[in-house]
Parts: sequence; structure tokens; C-alpha cells
Amino acid sequence: MSVHAGLALLAVAAYEAGAWRLRKRGDRWPPVRDVVFGAGVGVALVPDAATFTGHVLQHVLLGMIAPLLVVLARPVTLLLRAVPTAARRRLTRVLGSRPAGVLVFPPVAAVLEAGSLWLLYRTGLFAAIGDEPWLHVHVLLTGLLFTTAICRLDPLRHRAGLGVRAGALIAAAAAHAVLAKTLYVTPPPGVVLAVADRQAGAQLMYYGGDVVELGLALVVALQWYAARGRAEVRSSRRTGVPVGARC
Repeated sequence: MSVHAGLALLAVAAYEAGAWRLRKRGDRWPPVRDVVFGAGVGVALVPDAATFTGHVLQHVLLGMIAPLLVVLARPVTLLLRAVPTAARRRLTRVLGSRPAGVLVFPPVAAVLEAGSLWLLYRTGLFAAIGDEPWLHVHVLLTGLLFTTAICRLDPLRHRAGLGVRAGALIAAAAAHAVLAKTLYVTPPPGVVLAVADRQAGAQLMYYGGDVVELGLALVVALQWYAARGRAEVRSSRRTGVPVGARC
């Protein structure tokens, strides 16, 4: 068994142990989250690529699809509910710290995620490091950070407004799209690629990114809809006018 597969099994086992503990004491934890988390971890187990298109596929899976699935499973919420009280307090302090707040501020997370891709593909960095394993870890971590900042499903410091999150998502999507278009025209500096391979990889980055970003936009839109509904209920309680009775 490879190191990556071992770490993946450990992550799934830890998640399932936490879910089992919650259910054993009578707390509700939807089984669909177990499935989504397992799918996210499975997606992250991508094999090494021999072509540029395969390399881009790795990054779409590692940096976009896997993070979205993992974040939808709310692993931080599960951890906070499953661990003992003392550990929960320490974790809450870490999550509420100023450094954590800066990292999950959506514009900062967007710059770290999209900016690192621009540095990789539009400088000589890609030619220098190729497909080093630590690069895959970086892509996964920045993807998790960005997705966490946009979705805001787990407890975080200073919940950013929907407008800030939507703006960061739009900016990151634009950065991804422009990067993909530049790669369609010219390869990363210092790298020689077959034209068909390079263009197929650029198209995969462009359209694959669009699909995942639409998923993120759907999460934000559903949260906006739910927030609007809660606001109307509060207003109805204050004024006595039933929800839906307003013109």
C-alpha cells in the first residue's frame, strides 16, 4: 500500500470514528456526509500523470473537486462535536485565532489559490519542479482553504458576508479562466509540450474549473436563499404580517 493510500484510509477511518461516536450518543449526523467525504478522499487519490493533460486533470481533481466534496462533508464540525470538551475548547481557540481568520478570509484564500497557479504555470516554476509530490499537497491544501472560505459550512472566525464570498469566487473563476486561455496559446516558460496535449489540458482547466465553480456558486446561492428566508421570518414575527403576504 502506498503512503497516499494509507493516509486516505486513515482520514476516512477517523471521519467514520467521529460519525460513529455522534450516532452512538444519539446525535444526528447524515449518512450522506460519510459518502461525500469518502468520495472526496477517493478523488484525491489520483495517479501520476505522464502528459500535461493528465497533470491538469490531477490539479482539477486535487485542487477543486476533492476539496468541494470534503468541505461539503463538514469535517471540522464533526471533529468539534466528536472530541472531548477540553480538546474542543483548544480547537475552537485555534479556529477563532487571528491567523486562522486571515487565511479563511475569502479574498486572501482566493489570492493564495489562484495566485499559486499563476506562479506555477506562468513563471519558470513548472519547468523547475515538474510534478513533485509536495506540489500535489500544496494544490490540495490551497483548494481546501479556498473552498472552506467560500462555502463557510464549518465554524470559522468572522463569517464573511455573502457578497464578499461571491466576489472572491468570481475573481478566482476569472483568474482560472484567463490562465487557461494563456496556456492554450503558449506553454509554461521553459517547457516544450505537444500542441494537442497543451490545448487539451488548457481546455480541461477551463471547463473543469467552470463546473466546480458553478458548484461553489450553488452553495453560496442556497445560503443566500436560506438567509433571505430567515430574515423574512424574523420580520414577520416583528410586524405580525405572515411570510408571503407582503406585496
